[in-house]
Amino acid sequence: MPVPKRKTSKSKRDMRRAHQKIKGTTLSKCPSCGEAKKPHHMCLSCGTYKGRTIIEKDED
Repeated sequence: MPVPKRKTSKSKRDMRRAHQKIKGTTLSKCPSCGEAKKPHHMCLSCGTYKGRTIIEKDED
């Protein structure tokens, strides 16, 4: 069985793991109310999706 001859340095180890970082969620602006929302999701503040009202929200 092959065995590594030298210990992998912290630099080499971290360079190998560089692409495994966790990305934050992307947010887009709702065209009707301007609130931040997830792309391809209904807006939670006004209840619209693609210009159509999905859920009627009470205006308090």
